[in-house]
Amino acid sequence: MSRAIEISSPDGTIDAHIFTPDNASEPLPAVVLLTDIGGLRPCYFDKAQTIADDGYAVLMPNIYYRDGAGSPVPEGKSFRDDDVLPGLFELSKKLTPDAQKRDSTAYLATIDTEAEFADGPVGAVGYCLTGSFALRMAADHPERVAAAAGFHSAGLAVEDDTSSVMHVADKVKAQVYFGHADKDDHLPPEQIARLDAAMANAGVHFTTELYAGSPHGYTAADVPAYDEAADARHYKRLSTLFEETLA
Repeated sequence: MSRAIEISSPDGTIDAHIFTPDNASEPLPAVVLLTDIGGLRPCYFDKAQTIADDGYAVLMPNIYYRDGAGSPVPEGKSFRDDDVLPGLFELSKKLTPDAQKRDSTAYLATIDTEAEFADGPVGAVGYCLTGSFALRMAADHPERVAAAAGFHSAGLAVEDDTSSVMHVADKVKAQVYFGHADKDDHLPPEQIARLDAAMANAGVHFTTELYAGSPHGYTAADVPAYDEAADARHYKRLSTLFEETLA
């Protein structure tokens, strides 16, 4: 069950979708799902519905709304194509920490007004590019976000990058889970260690797990890196995290 909505934000109108279980008869705990760099597409609609079916109302926004509604990938193309992916990297440069905060504030305002969402704590989950966005949302809204998760995340703790999300770990009050891809060029071991140290020093309740043998993108069913067993594990970890924090 899903429906399309429009969200007002300082930077424009965010096109988004709300997902609930088929039999939902009352408001449910809220989860914000942020897509990977490829943006809105069928496998993420499936992902949002799977999370919703576990007993949640899921808000999935278009992270690229500043450049148009819907998918940023031309019909018949893949976001991984050599003539598409560089353009997505350019679009993602607009998603600065300040822009992310404006967006997450708009998401929470929508959760406060749409009927599908129950009052109470909110969860956030991101993939690839947006693993850091979920953690930053928890840092920007510590009074609202009780759970943050990232899977095959990228660039979480780049050395000498003052905008890295590791620098806001001390603002996080949420319970955090990261499921890292094995031998991931987008998040090498030294970055994982750097982020773990920042969260431990900040006293964050967190878990990190290395998905041995699973490559970057292991939850995305439309890419060659997809790993069915790792994807199933990721849903189990999310289910546990949200049950402990949002139920």
